[in-house]
Amino acid sequence: MESIKYTKGLTFDDILLIPQYSEVVPHDCIVSTKFSKHIKLNVPLVSAAMDTVTGSAMAIALAQEGGIGVIHKNMPIAEQHAEVQKVKRAESGMIQNPITITKDSSIGQVKDLMEKYGISGVVVVDASKRLLGILTNRDIIFEKNLSKTVCEIMTHQELITAPEGTSLDKAKRILKKHRIEKLPIVDKNGRLKGLITVRDIIKKMEHPNATIDKMGRLCCAAAVGTDKKTIERARALIDAGVDALVIDTAHAHSKNVIIIAKKMKHLFPDIELVVGNIATQEAATKLMRLDIDGIKVGIGPGSICTTRVIAGIGVPQVTAIQECARVARKKRLPLIADGGIRYSGDIVKALACGASSVMIGNLFAGTEESPGERVQLEGRRYIEYRAMGSLSAMPKGSADRYFQEGAKKFVPEGVEGRVPYRGYVRDVIFQLVGGLKAGMGYCGAQNIAALQRKARFIAISSAGLREGHPHDITITKESPNYEIRGV
Repeated sequence: MESIKYTKGLTFDDILLIPQYSEVVPHDCIVSTKFSKHIKLNVPLVSAAMDTVTGSAMAIALAQEGGIGVIHKNMPIAEQHAEVQKVKRAESGMIQNPITITKDSSIGQVKDLMEKYGISGVVVVDASKRLLGILTNRDIIFEKNLSKTVCEIMTHQELITAPEGTSLDKAKRILKKHRIEKLPIVDKNGRLKGLITVRDIIKKMEHPNATIDKMGRLCCAAAVGTDKKTIERARALIDAGVDALVIDTAHAHSKNVIIIAKKMKHLFPDIELVVGNIATQEAATKLMRLDIDGIKVGIGPGSICTTRVIAGIGVPQVTAIQECARVARKKRLPLIADGGIRYSGDIVKALACGASSVMIGNLFAGTEESPGERVQLEGRRYIEYRAMGSLSAMPKGSADRYFQEGAKKFVPEGVEGRVPYRGYVRDVIFQLVGGLKAGMGYCGAQNIAALQRKARFIAISSAGLREGHPHDITITKESPNYEIRGV
């Protein structure tokens, strides 16, 4: 029997960045990067496509802070389509396709639309999209007869409109002058072309670093799989305005994933396509030949993933990132480091190793915006968090991620648990970005490219790891950026 050949792999706890001479202070560090070839991020943070992490609320919050969310696919196609629409309608320079109704619609239908899309008003048009009026929440809030039609309720005051091509600055002046909240944009024939609202203008002022598309709307990505409805799902998501599709599988270096990626690039050449997950140079080389727009790296590093112990496979995350980055950087293909991030220092290490951004599950799962169920236990708040390979998640739609679509029984590759409640995601992001900038300052790197160019690493022992954490003390006051995690 031949001797076993192996390569030693390293993960975040095995290494530290060596501090260097610096003229850079954290405040001056620039952390902008790319999620995919054509989607720029102002912070290198991506929320995981997990059903206890990313729905529309998380995607909106991430985009507002400069990152991007990947909406999970453990839901019917129509529901995922609606989740993407919520993100795209949450904030914009001008709403390109505002929700409209006809004058014959019932008040009940109007209320349903407002609730479904989280809006405070709808535009009334005729069959040719000619503007007739605006119905707001205050017009119907006390109306109990839901069978009444819009024309019975709608006020017939003169509408203030603006022509196509009106700038945001000019729209602000019109809104201020007439003390109105919504400004319809119409063509020369009076047909509705868009809507500018005070709310959207205020949101833009509140979130200057938001990740937005060319029309000023928040960006979001959405996950698809490899099942028989993948193309149908992709079409629906593109129709909803999604900015990127992420083929989300446990092993992207496989025939079925490559086939579906080729098909999607052929059918939807204009949409950004990210494929994952992989962990080797060979896999990265194979996927790069498909002319995709980003690669997701990580097999088994997640806190709720059991792939490495169930299947006996995987590559420690630092080594996986470095190996894939060696080939991806030749074509400047963005890498997303997916999994294993426990502290902000892990983000610094992941980016220094060659990742363009990091995908986070655990840390975001505990926030107000996550869709996980809330739990109260021994006076503390927790939020449920589960792997997409867990027994409860796989029947909901993630079985194909582990190539078990149609199975009557599942072999899970993940667990279910709970994480501490961490408040609003914007506060978590503030701490993570702050830690990242601190690390860049220690390395004398003003931006991520400089960090990758200048980074020098040192391997540490288990004793070195323990030394780096608080020790010989009982912590009496919790820090917002540090938790004891079983070092």
